[in-house]
Amino acid sequence: MKQFAVIGCGRFGGSVAKALYKSGFDVLALDDDECVIRNIADEVTHAATIDIDDAIALKEVGIRNMDVVIIGIGSDLKASVMSTLLVKEMGVPYVVAKAQDEMHAKVLTKIGADRVIFPERDMGIRLAYNLTSTNILDFIELSPDYSILEIVSPKIWHDKSLKDNNIRARFGLSILAIKRGEEINVSPQAEEIVRSEDILIVVGSNEDLRKVQEHE
Repeated sequence: MKQFAVIGCGRFGGSVAKALYKSGFDVLALDDDECVIRNIADEVTHAATIDIDDAIALKEVGIRNMDVVIIGIGSDLKASVMSTLLVKEMGVPYVVAKAQDEMHAKVLTKIGADRVIFPERDMGIRLAYNLTSTNILDFIELSPDYSILEIVSPKIWHDKSLKDNNIRARFGLSILAIKRGEEINVSPQAEEIVRSEDILIVVGSNEDLRKVQEHE
């Protein structure tokens, strides 16, 4: 099982830590505010108050043993950059860092962050998609050009197989999974029939994904 650590457990980091723990993962929550740690201690595997940009302190809590570290620090640029740099130097294989702006993101990328996210911007994009597209349920931006969408299956695809719909050739999209009630079919076969109640998880370029909105 993957082990996660969240450094900086404010509103964003705390939400991530709690969600990962509820999903059954081991989660180490770290923050330099005792009050924050007290409030989250019962909702993660381990929680500790430390100087979050101190290399010795991070080593002592076993940060190098983590599979993924999420840097949830946003407002303190120095702490954000130092924490990211330190955990990468310690050999953590995958580091996700929160950025305030593009310049912050560039710095985080240059010092080794594997993924940089903009929570407020991403939520704004999701809300915009949800408000303007009746068939789009969720949206995850993978890069400036590619995204994953969770959509209600368009009517023109109903009662036909993925092969017959020829979704990849016509729309340039790949179907990652089909959700049907409580069941989820990951990597569905070409013969799978698309039904009216299906929720499809699709990945593709943003340009191709926009075509889906024309077929609600």
